[in-house]
Amino acid sequence: MISLQEKYKKETIPAMQKKFGYKNMYAVPRIEKIVINSGVGKMIQARKGHDEKGNERKIIDDLLSEFALIAGQKPEVIRARKSIAGFKLRKGMIAGVRVTLRGVRMYDFLARLIHIALPRMRDFRGLEEKAVDQSGHMTVGIREQIIFPEIPHDKASSMWGMEVTVVTSAKNREEGVELLKHLGLPFRK
Repeated sequence: MISLQEKYKKETIPAMQKKFGYKNMYAVPRIEKIVINSGVGKMIQARKGHDEKGNERKIIDDLLSEFALIAGQKPEVIRARKSIAGFKLRKGMIAGVRVTLRGVRMYDFLARLIHIALPRMRDFRGLEEKAVDQSGHMTVGIREQIIFPEIPHDKASSMWGMEVTVVTSAKNREEGVELLKHLGLPFRK
């Protein structure tokens, strides 16, 4: 099985050049980065109701370790810049975690997402094309982290979701959808 990066170079570039008439192979859109993020507010609030102590640090540590297993690199902790009473958020509190993947890790994560994680989602029938915005970037929400094989079902302390954004260099939506289809992302018919 060829890697996603090799597939892009050998199959996607010629197909995109033929369809859109690019004269130069460097004009063909490519994936620039993948950003994975998750908010922690609801998870901490839900767990505080069950724990008397509200072990916030343990919840965050579990999330960070599972996030690192999924992404393959240490996540960045995002802190609140200002207080928002409606969300029970104070300035300086941990609001979420984020990872930006580039290069080989990016292609490895995308391959695992396409071939392993997405087929394991409950009631998965394919991604909708409207997940790709006008700039050619795609954002997919994942409800449970246990669709990734790195997270054992019995070891997961709590369920949390994440948002995966695939940032491309496409100029418009049509180019972005075509690029992602050639790379193997399963879109609905």
